[in-house]
Amino acid sequence: MVVSSRWARKPVVSLFLYTLGFTPALWFFLLGVRNELGPDPVRSFEHTLGLWAFRFLLASLAITPLRVMFGVNLISYRRMLGLLAFAYAFMHVTTYIVLDLRFDFAILYRDLTRRPFLIFGMIAFICLLPLAITSNRMSIRKLGRNWRRLHRLVYPALIAASVHFLMAFKTWHTDALLYVMCGSALLAVWVVFYGMKLQKLRLGSSG
Repeated sequence: MVVSSRWARKPVVSLFLYTLGFTPALWFFLLGVRNELGPDPVRSFEHTLGLWAFRFLLASLAITPLRVMFGVNLISYRRMLGLLAFAYAFMHVTTYIVLDLRFDFAILYRDLTRRPFLIFGMIAFICLLPLAITSNRMSIRKLGRNWRRLHRLVYPALIAASVHFLMAFKTWHTDALLYVMCGSALLAVWVVFYGMKLQKLRLGSSG
């Protein structure tokens, strides 16, 4: 199954898909405005943004396994999914700083130096930041082979985000475990796939 990259890159189609991707953020923001997010609306909104960031990150990482294992080529959507993951992570962090801490950077510094849960979350965000900045054709041309090396930061981002996600709950949470298991499976597929590529390169060089 191959999805035409030309169709995916049409401005109207891209606009529709990005609009669809940002719909959850808009919907929960409206629920917050209407005071329908429960007793702690800021935390609820913050958690929702983080959850969708993790979902889009997993979706972006599922593109290559789907192509390799099942022949489903959705490569044209990987950059879009990655940018949506970063956008939700950015909104997640911004909500924490603006609405939760109310720009109290003293508390922010304390949290980022003493609370492992937030440290791992910030590590994931920092890993995603250069990937979002270089997710354009000009960066691909300028960086060359280094672009692929740089974008392997998505895997440390996945690990850090998984730890952050698990630690967000004070007790074992079934949904969190399922998401992290999905992330672990995608990471395992990448390790196997990358290992096979290295082995082929070694065999080719020795031959």
